Amino acid sequence: MSELDDFRASTRQWLEANCPAEVRGPVRSEDEVIWGGRKAVFATPGHERWLKVMGERGWTAPEWPVEYGGGGLSREQAKVLGQELARIGAQPALNSFGVWMLGPALLRFGTEEQKKRFLPEIVRGEIRWCQGYSEPGAGSDLAGLQTRAEDRGDHWIVNGQKVWTSYADKADWIFCLVRTDPEAPKHLGISFVLFDMATPGVTTKPITLISGKSPFCETFFDDVRVEKENLVGELNRGWDVAKHLLAHERTMIGAMGEIGAGRPLGQVATGAIGVDDDGRLLDPMLRARIAELEVDAAAFRLALERTGDRMKAKQAHPALASMLKYYGSELNKRRHELLMAAGGSDALEWEGERSRDGAMARDWLRTKANSIEGGTSEIQLNILAKHVLQLPGA
Repeated sequence: MSELDDFRASTRQWLEANCPAEVRGPVRSEDEVIWGGRKAVFATPGHERWLKVMGERGWTAPEWPVEYGGGGLSREQAKVLGQELARIGAQPALNSFGVWMLGPALLRFGTEEQKKRFLPEIVRGEIRWCQGYSEPGAGSDLAGLQTRAEDRGDHWIVNGQKVWTSYADKADWIFCLVRTDPEAPKHLGISFVLFDMATPGVTTKPITLISGKSPFCETFFDDVRVEKENLVGELNRGWDVAKHLLAHERTMIGAMGEIGAGRPLGQVATGAIGVDDDGRLLDPMLRARIAELEVDAAAFRLALERTGDRMKAKQAHPALASMLKYYGSELNKRRHELLMAAGGSDALEWEGERSRDGAMARDWLRTKANSIEGGTSEIQLNILAKHVLQLPGA
C-alpha cells in the first residue's frame, strides 16, 4: 500500500500544480467539452492547456502502454488518478471515440505500425474519430451493411452511406465497416478500415434532432480511396473487430448513467422548490425519487468499477457491456426526467439567458437517443435474455 500511497501523493501534487482553474467544476456547456482534433476549438486557454499537459503525461489513456503514448498505469493506479481528479472537480481532459472505442480495438487487432501511428495521436488529442457503422438499411441488423469496398490492387474504392455518424462533420478520421466480399454470408465478408474524412468523395450532412442539436450525421462515400495499410485485423473478418469495439462503445454509453455531470440534483431541486424547517427538500415525493436515483447511481458506479476489474483480468462475461449500456441509458434518462421535474416551468424554457438557451430541456430531449445509439435497448435486452438468462427461444 505504501507504493500506492506514494503514487496518490505525487499525483495530487502534480494535479494541483497543473490543473487550470478554468477546468475545475462541472462542465457548464458543450463549448467546454474537450474533443481535440485538427478542428479543435477550446472554451478557454485553460482547457487547451489541460489537454496538452494530460496528453503529454499519457493520462488521457492512463492504462495504455507507455510505448503507445499511454500512461502505463496499473488498474489500481488508474483508480487513484480518477479519485484525485474527482477530488478537485476536474473536467475530462479529453472526450474521444479514439480513446473509448478505436484504441482498444487497435491494441488488440492493429499492426505494430498502426499502433505507433495512431495511438499516440489519440492520446494527445491530435486526431478526432467518428464511427462508420449504421446504415439506412442496417441499424439493429448491423451485419446487413451494404457499403462496399472494391479491390483495386494496393487500395480499395469505397461507395455507400452511413447514418447516425456521431460528430462526423467535426471528425478528422473514421473507423468504418465495409463489405469486401459481397458473396460471403452477411457476418463474413466485412472488413474494418480507417481513412481520413478529408479524402475526396467523403461528405457529411448533420441530422437535426428534436432537441435542436445535431450530434448525428449522414455520411456519404463516393469513390473514396482507402489504402490497404489501413485495414485493421484480417480481411473479411472485420466483424470480430466490430464486436470487440461495440463492447467498449456500450460500456462507454452506459457510463453516462453515472451521476456527477453538472449541479447535483438536490441542489437544482432545492433552488427551485425550497426547503422545509429541517433543511430538506419541500416536495417529499421528489425527495424520495432523487434519493432512490442516487442510491441506484452509486450501485451502478460500483458495477462499472467491478466490470473494469473483470475486463482487465479477462474474466468479464461478454454480455456485461449490454447490461451496462441498458442500465446506464435508463439511469441517465431518469436523471434528466428528475432535473425537469425539479426545475419546474423554468426547465421548459427553450431560449434566453435564464434557461441558458434551453439547455435543460434540450439535454432532456437528447437523452431519448441514449436508448437507440450504440444498439437499441431492445437489442441489449435480447442479448441478455439469450446469453445471460438463456431463455428458450431468445
